[in-house]
Amino acid sequence: MAEKKEQRLFVAPISGHAFNADMSKLIVSSTTNEATIFQRDAKGTYTKETELKKHIERVKSVDWAPNSNRIATCAGDRNAYVWNWHADVGEWKPSLVLLRIERAATYIRWAKSEDRFAVGSGARLLSICYYDEEHDWWVSKHIKKPIRSTILCCDWHPNNYIIAIGSCDFKCRVFSSALKELEDKPEVSGWMPKLSKFGTLLAEFDTSEGWVHAVKFSPSGDKLAWVAHDSSVNVVDMNSKDKVLRCLTKSLPLLSVVWLNESSIVCGGHDNYPVLYNIVGDNVVYGAKLDVQRKKSGVGMSAMARFKQLDDRGTDAKGTTLDTTHQNAISEMRVTKFEGGKAKQFSSIGNDGKLVVWNVDALAASIAELKI
Repeated sequence: MAEKKEQRLFVAPISGHAFNADMSKLIVSSTTNEATIFQRDAKGTYTKETELKKHIERVKSVDWAPNSNRIATCAGDRNAYVWNWHADVGEWKPSLVLLRIERAATYIRWAKSEDRFAVGSGARLLSICYYDEEHDWWVSKHIKKPIRSTILCCDWHPNNYIIAIGSCDFKCRVFSSALKELEDKPEVSGWMPKLSKFGTLLAEFDTSEGWVHAVKFSPSGDKLAWVAHDSSVNVVDMNSKDKVLRCLTKSLPLLSVVWLNESSIVCGGHDNYPVLYNIVGDNVVYGAKLDVQRKKSGVGMSAMARFKQLDDRGTDAKGTTLDTTHQNAISEMRVTKFEGGKAKQFSSIGNDGKLVVWNVDALAASIAELKI
């Protein structure tokens, strides 16, 4: 299989994306107040199927619950919707979500159990939403303190009762999100040494000197990784929360992070390509650039020919095309295939309007210095 498969979905930047269970459908948010659903054809190409029209401001984030087949969207209009497929009429219909916020909703993610989801916002609070069957809508409970700025990202722990957030106050925080309304019975762990009520601050990390753009729990939930606007990659283990492993990279700011396994992560951002980092002992070390372009044969140009082209056209052959698959910043990445404790495939979307699906095994075979 090829190392990557790319497709341009929009000319405009893409802010968020999510797949259904078998990747036959894809939902994307761009720069408009609509979320677009794509259908994969026999050739593996995604074509536009329909649009979800309910928001009145730009859709900021989307997520697709693979098992229940529900879509969640949030936008700058301070609203979120849960979309359910109604086969009898052949369309997606929205359900009301009572967020009760006064600023734009910025980020949305389903929990692993898909019975709740979290919405970050500019209102300096996190909304944990669950379904109220009696009134047929989704209600929310707020986590407020000690959040002091806009929430840019969040991620659920695999146990469903713990959530991590990153915000513009340069902090990464971990909270208890156990809901008595759903009769949650969380178990103690390194993140939650004793049973804690909803909204309890379990950990706070301030090693970053910039906005925290992305947070992600490892597959087991034992580790937490986050990337910030100061170009740092940070990892902490739940059994040693006072020791944060920090790597201050030489790259431009990173915007997204995913785990390949318990000791390898992939980050992407304003450098336009994904980069592997490995956890070796007490250090986070650079692994390899995963977007390696193959050199074309016979494209050499003599100095005289280059000068003549500059004289005739006012430009050289290189033009403005970058030697990366993404031609602008990577805004989000997702693991799309996970087997045997390892990620086999992940996707990335960017400000160039492209979707790229990366095959991890093919990348490992083609890049000599790659160690996963």
